Amino acid sequence: MSRGSLPLAGAMILAWGLVYLVTQRVPDPPLEVGVTMLIGVALTVALTIGYPSALRGPRKPRPPRQPGRHGRTIAAVGRSMPLRSGLTTEAAERAVALLHPLLGGDAVAITDQERVLAFVGPGSDHHTVGDAPQTESASRVLARGKTSVVRSKAKLGCPEQDCPLRSAVLAPLSIGKRVVGTLKVYRLDEVPPPRELVEGLAGILSLHLELAELDRERKLAVDARLDALRAQINPHFLFNTLNTIASKARTDPEEARRLLLRLSDFFRYAVRQDGQLVEFGQEYYFVRTYVSLEQARYGDRLNVRYDIDPQVLTANVPVLTVQPLVENAVKHGIADKVDGGTVLLKARVDPLTRTTSIRVADDGVGISQEVLDRLTTRDGAANGGVGLSNISQRLEVLYGERYRLDIQSNDGGGTVVELQIPLR
Repeated sequence: MSRGSLPLAGAMILAWGLVYLVTQRVPDPPLEVGVTMLIGVALTVALTIGYPSALRGPRKPRPPRQPGRHGRTIAAVGRSMPLRSGLTTEAAERAVALLHPLLGGDAVAITDQERVLAFVGPGSDHHTVGDAPQTESASRVLARGKTSVVRSKAKLGCPEQDCPLRSAVLAPLSIGKRVVGTLKVYRLDEVPPPRELVEGLAGILSLHLELAELDRERKLAVDARLDALRAQINPHFLFNTLNTIASKARTDPEEARRLLLRLSDFFRYAVRQDGQLVEFGQEYYFVRTYVSLEQARYGDRLNVRYDIDPQVLTANVPVLTVQPLVENAVKHGIADKVDGGTVLLKARVDPLTRTTSIRVADDGVGISQEVLDRLTTRDGAANGGVGLSNISQRLEVLYGERYRLDIQSNDGGGTVVELQIPLR
């Protein structure tokens, strides 16, 4: 039994004794036993609930929550740092607004190599966006990539006589070994802000700038691969389609006109599509345009079936991804089969795993391992491939390890290509 339960037990015994005296000895005649029991039980419940609170005494008010000095932590600011999008005026303005409460300074500025991008705090009336970095210290920081501590107004080099700023710490912002700007923290007295704190946050800013640079380079790389894929649209396909249109012009002029319009739609989509992602519905239309042109050439030898979940039509997929898979099925599976064959395009969305699955299968002659190896190497296009390696590299840039591209093929047994990408 705990220490607190012993006094409670004694109080309950005393209470039952009082109930007995009040109900059996004082009244004449005594109260009924049932009434005595009812009063005793009620008093016991009251003691059980109320006694511990009485022992504790009156509840003390909870002390008010003490926020941090500035209500935000450096880690929280680092996670939301706007410079993740690059060193721009807009990003710098949002960054100084976040950093100003943390840096122990009265004013904060961010510059690039040529001008002030953002300034907040006293002195903002003349330290304006677009001005050149005004101090020799800033020039040294940009040239040498080392932090500078300024302890007097004279060394700040501000041309404004009434400038209230007296000291500062200037830290470089770098991408790798290249200095791209500065972080400036000013004080109204001649005791500069903590150098280590300013350098630490400048390091966080620099890390975000490096990540922004990597994002930019990655986008340029994936754009270059897309341009390469556009450039490798099979010239034989164009030549054969034009031959088909020319022959139709003599026997069926109206069909020739329709094919010419579809060929125009085909190249307009392939060349002018902006961005890396499109809705599957657009890519699906492009596939059907391509298939209509090939069916004009192969006739009944080419049969294409579509099994498309309506939900997948609005899902985003990488542009120029599905059509090359279908083209490979036609070129390497059906074209060399005497009696032709069937290509199946199947697409599904799985809301549980949040993935889009695309399957291109044919019952053609299959692809030998030697040809398959050529198609999946970096010079696959030069070997007659339609961008399997290119597509794989683009998927890797866009999705990292969150995609799957599997190819199964045997001589004479057809080919199955399965693509699974995250749902966006």
